[in-house]
Amino acid sequence: MSEGSHAEDSHAEAILAEGSQADSAALTREQRAVVGHAGGHARVAAVAGAGKTTTLVQRVLHLLASGESPRRLLVLMFNRAARDDFRDKLARQAPAGVALPEVRTFHSIGHRLTQSLTRWGFLPPRQLLQADWQHERLLRQAVAQSLAQADAETQEGALEAERVEAFAQFCDLVKAEMAEPAVLFERLDYSPAERHFIDAFAIAESLLEAAGSITYADLLYRPLRCLEAEPEARRRVQGYLNHVIVDEYQDINESQLRLLKLLAGEQAQVMAVGDANQCIYEWRGARADAMQARFDGLFGGASDYPLSYTFRHGHALALAANHAIRGNAQGSDQLCLAAPGNPQTRLGSGVGAAALLDELGRWQAGGRRHDEACVLVRSWSLSVSVQLQLLRAGIPFRLAQESRFVFRLPLVQALAGYLQLAREPHRLQDPAHLGLLFSQPTTFVAQERVRRLCEVLAGSQQWPGRDDPLLAGLKPGQRRHLKRRWQLLCELPRLGNWPPAKLLAHVIEAIDAEKVLRRSASRREKADDDVRLLDVLIEQAGELANDPDAFIELLRNPVENRPDGVLISTVHGAKGLEWPLVMLWGLNEEDFPHFSRDNPLSPQRLEEERRLYYVAITRARERLLLLHDGGEHRPSRFLAESAVAECERIGQALARESEASVSVSEPALVARYLERIGRQLALTPARDMSAAATPAAGWRVGERLHHANFGAGEVVVVEGDPADPVIEVRFEGAGRRRLIASRAPLARIA
Repeated sequence: MSEGSHAEDSHAEAILAEGSQADSAALTREQRAVVGHAGGHARVAAVAGAGKTTTLVQRVLHLLASGESPRRLLVLMFNRAARDDFRDKLARQAPAGVALPEVRTFHSIGHRLTQSLTRWGFLPPRQLLQADWQHERLLRQAVAQSLAQADAETQEGALEAERVEAFAQFCDLVKAEMAEPAVLFERLDYSPAERHFIDAFAIAESLLEAAGSITYADLLYRPLRCLEAEPEARRRVQGYLNHVIVDEYQDINESQLRLLKLLAGEQAQVMAVGDANQCIYEWRGARADAMQARFDGLFGGASDYPLSYTFRHGHALALAANHAIRGNAQGSDQLCLAAPGNPQTRLGSGVGAAALLDELGRWQAGGRRHDEACVLVRSWSLSVSVQLQLLRAGIPFRLAQESRFVFRLPLVQALAGYLQLAREPHRLQDPAHLGLLFSQPTTFVAQERVRRLCEVLAGSQQWPGRDDPLLAGLKPGQRRHLKRRWQLLCELPRLGNWPPAKLLAHVIEAIDAEKVLRRSASRREKADDDVRLLDVLIEQAGELANDPDAFIELLRNPVENRPDGVLISTVHGAKGLEWPLVMLWGLNEEDFPHFSRDNPLSPQRLEEERRLYYVAITRARERLLLLHDGGEHRPSRFLAESAVAECERIGQALARESEASVSVSEPALVARYLERIGRQLALTPARDMSAAATPAAGWRVGERLHHANFGAGEVVVVEGDPADPVIEVRFEGAGRRRLIASRAPLARIA
């Protein structure tokens, strides 16, 4: 056995040790420190796949074995699935006959508090709105009342399903952040057309009070407001707990933080478990500083414990994750370390659908199942191209949200309808088909008027006169929208032989789809998502250059989830999950990180996007493939930041116990990792790290350079801060790459 093998074995023995008698599984030294925490508040920073549940179960059993009463111990989990999983593991590992503490979610605690405060007379009795339709009806009433003085088109537009859903999210966020509606509205990127949200929130609260009802968000909002306002109510709920353990602490919002502080009082010891680098729910009120400055402000000093070892993936992916997140100023500088015995995760990158399909082909040829693989996307609009590619290839798949199937998206079906009309002119006499085409994108006209107009047009095939009652009361802009739409529909049958991509681009331009979608969206990110969907469809249509009928059929194919298929999910939906094969799709600038001309990328938002990327790549166990679209799409900066090829080489060198030197762009980071895992490799800096190294500033378009990983190339774009620009380089062997000049291993070529 080599000296390297002895070193790794001895280090593994130092890391691992036997766990408690209640669970024969081994615990690391770090896990044992958490289990045996002596007293006071504690923060546990746990990387992805660190065995948190196992550790916290052992912590609970340790407290019980030390004589702590289960009635004075509370465990709070992020959602019901995590709660049920923890309860099951705790019950299995506890000695027979031992009473166990409560394991709850924040909302279940809020529900119990609401019942108690009602029984004591602090809150009037109310019933939870159980059915979605009940909640939606109340929200619609509030919106309608807030716009009572507006015209019919404004009212109807505000009552469209997507905008009512946006209002529901606004109400929930007001309560999650304990914020004033007007203040929250100004802080977030809502469209001016949604300003009625502010008044509608107050109306919705009045309607709830009159009906004696509450929403799910009220399960925290009402008891928290009561407890903060009523000293006697606080006296009745405080003083009963000695220990509170909170999982996924980085993702809890302001109302949950304040409720936790009230329940803990001055007596209970709080153990917060989470990872600031995985805070990805800012849009629900989570804050990246929750485990640091915010915790200190609420509870004071705490003992800090790391859970640094992941049991999910190998060294290459652990190193890539560390490279990826190092650019964030807000978060943890804790390293993610691969535990001994983990799989040797293989990393790769590729371009376009061919790379994705080839990967799935190799996976299946190797005897693996499709349901072991997952395609992750930043947003659902990016899943459309994946769905269409898998449909064409005959590969079964399933969606984490079935409503996101291509054939169920209203905008997609309308665009397919435009193409269908070009191929089947008789549909110009079908009022239902015309109604579909006048509805998406919206014409900002009431649906009932549009329905009557379509019936007349289908029969007469002529645009009504200026004084026709059908057009009475419409604003000039609305009349123009409607007439322009009709003129396009009359033109389409003459364009039936155009390639589908050209025809689709013509439709999108003729109806000014981008402008309409941006105007009608409640938030800028929703607008960006809808506009990106247009680009995706044109790109996919281009792959069926001369077969519009096949493209129409593809868009309208009523597929269903296949349990044996590849899973397609957003990164947000994948939090807490893992798969043997993960393919991260859409790694293009503006897609991931997400930004646009109307929604620029601030430093804070860039850190949010980087945390989301970190979560995405750490879902993989055996294989991670990072995919960008190629062509006109610039590769995401996250590809360069992750140093995937470099980390793959290091992972292979560690597996082979190679003595050869490895070139690295971040030698300090890699050396720190190797020191932590007790391994040695000969490292060669990929660039001169001295003051004589190539400066970040001063790059010019046309300048030649050499990159340590990508080779020779030419600068084609320079943008951003002149002192630390972002440059785009056309490499001879690696295509176009977008780089942060100060971080890339670059040297000028004279």
